[in-house]
Amino acid sequence: MSRLTITELTKLYGPHPAVQDFGLDVAEGEFVSLLGPSGCGKTTTLRCVAGLEIPTTGRIRFGDHDVTRLPPEKRNIGMVFQNYALFPHMRVAENVAFGLEMRGLSGAEVRRKVDAVLDMVQLGGLEARHPRQLSGGQQQRVALARALVVEPALLLLDEPLANLDARLRDEMRVFIRSLQQRVGITTLYVTHDQAEAMTMSDRIVIMFEGRIHQIGSPRDIYHRPATRAAANFVGQSNLFAGKVVERDNKRGVVETAVGRLRCECPPDIAVGTVGHVMLRPEAIRLVCAGSGIAGRITEQHFLGNVVDYRVTLANGATISVQTVGEEAPWAEERVGVMFDESRAWLVP
Repeated sequence: MSRLTITELTKLYGPHPAVQDFGLDVAEGEFVSLLGPSGCGKTTTLRCVAGLEIPTTGRIRFGDHDVTRLPPEKRNIGMVFQNYALFPHMRVAENVAFGLEMRGLSGAEVRRKVDAVLDMVQLGGLEARHPRQLSGGQQQRVALARALVVEPALLLLDEPLANLDARLRDEMRVFIRSLQQRVGITTLYVTHDQAEAMTMSDRIVIMFEGRIHQIGSPRDIYHRPATRAAANFVGQSNLFAGKVVERDNKRGVVETAVGRLRCECPPDIAVGTVGHVMLRPEAIRLVCAGSGIAGRITEQHFLGNVVDYRVTLANGATISVQTVGEEAPWAEERVGVMFDESRAWLVP
């Protein structure tokens, strides 16, 4: 495994930047996800790391080695694509062995390594099948085995779960993360799926329009987004525009259209700063009309583990509230809402 360092990476297609001034340091054995909407530059970044694209400017290093302009076959990487890219005419064992044979290993050594990695990904006994005879999850594990069997310094995964159904995606998230931790390989993972990034990653890189908006742990990304775009992209958020009118060590008071709200603030926020107080739906509670802030329920959605409400406040703003347990009557039902200000965060 190897440390990955990306410095001031920019990739232009003609005059149009796909990635702009991208910088990231991934520690040995760390699992980092690039998360963002389609077209944000995350796959272009991954392809630059893989050597499939050459950056316009910037540097990429594996450990102490500058690989910015090395071809892919000289980078010692393993890569799993969205469509798995398995050879349909080859059996499972032949697909997995391909990279080893290209490196000139002996037949006995190839068989030993292939058997070991197939056991690791729980495909022992399926060596003689063709890809068309496997389920989607099994095909994905073959692609993982082929990437890992060459013992790469870095594992790159580009939307590898996109073609699986919801239940299988959940299972494969756990499987890939467990396998990565067991092997201890440095991993860069591309996804637009928040749940994948949140459940699998040590850190997440949020990208929009080729630029990094935030790098942090899943917990920080969710509870302390650095920008309004990040707050809106990851999970549901209720944002109340306002200005900071008081500030102490960690918290501040913000004047908003629904009154003064106390919230945690980033350390560089001063009195007079304009921003948005963010409250996640689970940080808001429904109470009887006459208590809290007045509103009325205009929508209700049963999601199984939670009930999601849309509540319109007196100023016309609509917020999302999520509760666990019994559903409330909702047809134009008047209610009050109360905010858990200990879980409020100021988005600059």
